[in-house]
Amino acid sequence: MSTSKLNADRLAQILIAPIVSEKATSVSERNNQVLFKVLRNATKPEIKAAVEQMLKVEVESVQTVNQKGKVKRFGRSLGRRDHVKKAYVCLKEGQELNLVEGGA
Repeated sequence: MSTSKLNADRLAQILIAPIVSEKATSVSERNNQVLFKVLRNATKPEIKAAVEQMLKVEVESVQTVNQKGKVKRFGRSLGRRDHVKKAYVCLKEGQELNLVEGGA
């Protein structure tokens, strides 16, 4: 599926935020993968096209995880965190994406 077939407005909304955590950093160093929080109804071809279009890198593959929201207490009432879909985007050999600019 090429990027011309996909709606440019839809692709701009698919990536919600990069996930920067200890696990995401170790996965990045080990497997040359980057983690993103994505729309829950996004498909793998859409995620691939969105990353390639917006971040100007070549994507080899995409794995997705649906994470259920935890049930938490807020005072006396129960609440639920939102469900989240995460995308593990594997970059092609030689491609690099630095989401954390600068440093301490």
